[in-house]
Amino acid sequence: MNLPTSDLDAPAAALGVTLGVDHETAYRYAAPVELAHHLGYLRPLNDACQVVDAYTLSVTPAPPSITETVDGFGNTRCLFALYAPHDALTVRATSRVTVYPRFGALDPSAGLPWEDAARRLRYDPALPYAPEVEFSFPSTYVPLHSELRAYALLSFTPGRPVAEAALHLMHRIHADFSYQPAHTQVSTPILDVFHERVGVCQDFAHLMIGCLRAIGLPARYVSGYLMSQPPPGQPRLIGADASHAWVSVHCAGVDVNGGWIDLDPTNDVVPGTAHVVLGYGRDYADVTPLRGVIRGGGHELDVRVTVAPIDEFPTGMDA
Repeated sequence: MNLPTSDLDAPAAALGVTLGVDHETAYRYAAPVELAHHLGYLRPLNDACQVVDAYTLSVTPAPPSITETVDGFGNTRCLFALYAPHDALTVRATSRVTVYPRFGALDPSAGLPWEDAARRLRYDPALPYAPEVEFSFPSTYVPLHSELRAYALLSFTPGRPVAEAALHLMHRIHADFSYQPAHTQVSTPILDVFHERVGVCQDFAHLMIGCLRAIGLPARYVSGYLMSQPPPGQPRLIGADASHAWVSVHCAGVDVNGGWIDLDPTNDVVPGTAHVVLGYGRDYADVTPLRGVIRGGGHELDVRVTVAPIDEFPTGMDA
């Protein structure tokens, strides 16, 4: 897979790129499910740098209603319930999204030294509340570990600007760890990933977040999609893309995107217009694409994701 171009290399006046996204999740149950409640984060983020031009959500069998609300982090979530027995469930979210560069003006050497950035988050009644502080604490999948702190400090040397050090940490994680599908589960402890040096994008996001929080810096988990590029002369594979995850670190003093800089340690890039954001959270638990509680038997799961330029979007899948 060819890696997407980082926004660090994009011209400041770069135009947006319009992408089509098709995300289908299919469950097949071993026994009929009598009752199900589901929660999903499937509508892409809509903000100044990512505009959702169209979005549809279809659920089969159709629930009586689908409710959308906004959570405490500003993400859109959908909720639906099924009250009749069913032996399968298909949830399909289709979007047309225009993505603009967020980080073209990023200067990694700008901003505060990382020690000062961490110090300003410590409680001081004389200082104003910093909302990013909520992302500096341990969370469900990201506990604090001294081993991760020691690993992070190899990049966060004394006086180094936050963004510059975070980029260096991303490069090291990409070099030190191997991507291997199905080797881990989302619940695999990050220390296991750290010791085995193997995982997938969710693992590397949790690992990097753990490193950053261990030295007192705020870091968010980003759920989204990444458009892969087929080899030259090969057609784009339908359903070959997958949901993706990366990291957003707050770099105090950096005047780009409110100080939040996204980093993709799996691909060793600053996300550009090939990355589509679904939502931000403390970790995977806050922005799981689809989950639920059912009364019934076990299940088989099949997930298919396609992300492509809108003019290459497959016929019949237009958002």
